Amino acid sequence: MGKTDWKAEAKGLMKKLKALKAVGEPAATRKPDKTVSPLAPETFPLLPAIAGVEFAAAEAGVRYANRKDLMLIRLAPGTVMAGAFTRSTTRSACVRDCEVKLGQRLRGEPGAAIIVNSGNSNAFTGAVGDVAVAAVTGAVASALSLPGSRVFSSSTGVIGEPLPHARITACVPNLIEGLQSDGIEMAARAMMTTDTFPKGATANVAGDGGLIRIAGIAKGSGMIAPDMATMLVYIFTDARITQKMLQRMVSRNLDASFNSITVDSDTSTSDTLLVAATGQSPAAPVTGAVAKAFEAALKSVMADLALQVVRDGEGATKLVEVRVTGAASDSDAAKAAFAVANSPLVKTAVAGQDPNWGRIVAAIGKSGAKAERDLLTIRLGSILVAKNGWRNPSYKEEEGAAYMQGNSLVICVDLGLGRAKRSVWTCDLTDRYVAINADYRS
Repeated sequence: MGKTDWKAEAKGLMKKLKALKAVGEPAATRKPDKTVSPLAPETFPLLPAIAGVEFAAAEAGVRYANRKDLMLIRLAPGTVMAGAFTRSTTRSACVRDCEVKLGQRLRGEPGAAIIVNSGNSNAFTGAVGDVAVAAVTGAVASALSLPGSRVFSSSTGVIGEPLPHARITACVPNLIEGLQSDGIEMAARAMMTTDTFPKGATANVAGDGGLIRIAGIAKGSGMIAPDMATMLVYIFTDARITQKMLQRMVSRNLDASFNSITVDSDTSTSDTLLVAATGQSPAAPVTGAVAKAFEAALKSVMADLALQVVRDGEGATKLVEVRVTGAASDSDAAKAAFAVANSPLVKTAVAGQDPNWGRIVAAIGKSGAKAERDLLTIRLGSILVAKNGWRNPSYKEEEGAAYMQGNSLVICVDLGLGRAKRSVWTCDLTDRYVAINADYRS
C-alpha cells in the first residue's frame, strides 16, 4: 500500500470546507467567481456598427447588484425579422410572446425593438409571467411609438420566480436616452448570467453596389442542448432582404450551428434567436450570387457564436468536436454524435485527460444508431485507436494520453455503414460545472 499524502489530503478537505461555507453565505456577501474560461478569446471582437441598429444597457437590479442586467435594442423602420425558439413544452412567457409576434405580418415593416433582462427567466410563472411580458413590451412600445407586436422580449436566469417587471419598466426612459449605435458590446455583457465572457461575431459580404455587414451577439454557458437556438442570440445586418428569404436562411443553418452544440444535454426554457435586417446597406437587394454569399456569411456568424458558447461551457477547459462518419442515415449520425458528446463518462474522461476510448464505444452502443462492432473505427485526432471491432495493435496508450492534454480535441468515429455524417461540439465536464450549478440559486 502506498504512502498517504496527509498534507495534500488536508489541503483538499480545507478547500471543501471553504466551498461549503461559501454555499451557506448570503448571496449578497459571497464573492462572485470571476474565473474566465481558458477557452475564451483574448478580446471581444471589433463589431461594426449596423446602420439602423442602436443599443443601450442599464442596471435594473432584477437579480444582480452593481452590474448592467438590462439591455434595449432599437431597430429602424423597414427592419424585417426572422428567428427560431426553443421547442421546450415549458418555454417561457417571453418565448411564447415572440413566437406569436414573429408570425405576424404588418404592412410597411415599422421599426422594432428588443428588450432583454438577465437574472430571471420569467419561465414557469403562469399568468403572472404573461402580465410581466405585456408590461415590459408595452412600456417600450409606448415610449418608442411602436406597435406592441414589434417589441420582442427575452428573459434569462432563474426559472420559476416572478419577474420584477416594475424594475425594468422604470429603466425604459433612461435606456431610450442612452441608445447608441456603437453599444453592442455593452448589450452583450448585460445579458450574461453564468457566462464568463461576452460573445460576438461579424462578417462582411460584397453586395451589388456596396458592402453588406453582419454582426451578432450571444449569451450561453449552461443548460445548452440542441433544440432550435440553445441560447439567446441576436444577429443584425443592413442587408436589403425579404423576410421570407431571411427566415429560410436562418432555418436552413440551425442544424450546422446552434443545433450542433451541447454543454450538458439540458435544453433551456428561454432559447431565442432573432435576426434583424434593417435594409440600410447601399447594396442592391439580396438575390442570386449575392444571396449565396450572404447566406454563407450568416452561417459563419451563427457557427462562430455557437462555438463560443461551447468554449464558455460552465467549468469547461477543453473544446471537443465529435465527428461521426459512415452512418447509415443522417438520423443515425446525429444519434451517435450526440451520444458521445453528452456522455458524462466521456466528458469526465476528457476533463481528466484520460484516453478512455472504451467510454466512446459504450456511448455508440447505447445511442440507438445502427452500428456493427467489426466495422467500427475510432480515432483521437489522427491517432487510430480501434478498428475492426478491436483495439488497433499498434496503438500506444501514451500517444492517446499526450493527445488528450490539448485544449481542442477531435473524437472521430466511423460506423462503416453508409455515407451520412455529423459533427457536434461539446466540452469537458469538470468539478466547476458541479460547483456552479449546485450554487446557482443561493
